[in-house]
Amino acid sequence: MNGRSAPAVLAPSLRAWLGLIAALAALVVVVLGVLYAGHSEPGRVDAWIVQPTADSVRPPWRYVALATDFLGEPAGAATLVVATVTGCLLLRRPRAAVLVVAGAALTVGTATLLKSLVGRTIHGDDNLSYPSGHTAFLTALALVLALLVTGRLGLGRTAGTSLVLAAALVAGAAMGWAQVALGAHYPTDALGGWCTALAVIPATAWLVDRMADRMADRMADRMADRTADAGRRERR
Repeated sequence: MNGRSAPAVLAPSLRAWLGLIAALAALVVVVLGVLYAGHSEPGRVDAWIVQPTADSVRPPWRYVALATDFLGEPAGAATLVVATVTGCLLLRRPRAAVLVVAGAALTVGTATLLKSLVGRTIHGDDNLSYPSGHTAFLTALALVLALLVTGRLGLGRTAGTSLVLAAALVAGAAMGWAQVALGAHYPTDALGGWCTALAVIPATAWLVDRMADRMADRMADRMADRTADAGRRERR
């Protein structure tokens, strides 16, 4: 199977809609970042939803929040990435495997960079909070999996877009709840992390497809040149 015959990780039917969603998500990330830059207290929306503390939830829900939070920690995140990459390779979806690694790295990297730029803190000046990297990571992974399923099932624009957004919403809501419940982030931090993934993953998927197609074209050109050279040698 060459690069051109490998299924695109971002289905053509989804590109326009997900591109628009990515642009809107990026706008939300920027607006929230500007709004809360340098702040160390919850905003009005945050305070209206919940006042973040270390004991916002009690057992047994606290255990659920801790387990969910672990999925965004280095050990948990690495385990999820390895398992997902392995699954993609077993399903013969190399582009999806590349997207898992590249998408997760770029999403978390973007969230980390934004934290330094925005400078919003929680529970002290050393705890940068906007956007939530945990929420961004799990949302990014859910988006990649949803794109993989969409491609495998051959879903159309409406069904595919609905599946991708539903997966992102479930993953983002679960991790966002855990982060707020454990007092690690404000609700708007979770929203910022969710939108960060929505902005980064579609763009990364498009780049993965474009680079894979270019590599496939170069390989095809080389094979054509070799075939032509072999034909000329035979005629001699």
